[in-house]
Amino acid sequence: MRFIETPLKGAFVVELEPRSDERGFFARAFCREEFLAHGLNPAVMQCNVSFNPVRGTLRGMHYQIAPAQESKLVRCTRGAIFDAMVDLRPESPTYLRWFGIELTAVGHTMIYVPEGFAHGYLSLVDDTEVFYQVSEFYRPDHERGARWNDPSFGIKWPFEPIVISNKDRSHPDFQR
Repeated sequence: MRFIETPLKGAFVVELEPRSDERGFFARAFCREEFLAHGLNPAVMQCNVSFNPVRGTLRGMHYQIAPAQESKLVRCTRGAIFDAMVDLRPESPTYLRWFGIELTAVGHTMIYVPEGFAHGYLSLVDDTEVFYQVSEFYRPDHERGARWNDPSFGIKWPFEPIVISNKDRSHPDFQR
């Protein structure tokens, strides 16, 4: 795997290093030792899958507060998404900055979202599926969200979302 630093401290794009032959390719998609070597949390407490039948479905911006903060390793396994994250760590030099990347099933690229970040994505095509490994168990009492178009973040989404849950639509602006 190749770990490529993003402009946000502690967040990485993770690329596979496929070994190909006549059968196709093989690649590691996770290695505890490599994550530790890059200072990343290798814990996997649960894995989640979301399916989005309609292009323009937005999920986010979600995060968990202490003591249930979570890191995520996110991969698009079908279709394509625009994945966005925001650094919500007040002590971070990249506090309130965002990073976005297109993830596709064909590209096999993943994104590592550290603890203390809000995360969300917009499906770019119909029938999109996203798989992510999470470092903490989901704890509804520690779940929080911020509005996807919060002016404090200034995320430049590729287009206006079409489908947003009432819960995600009603998230407040982020309180510093």
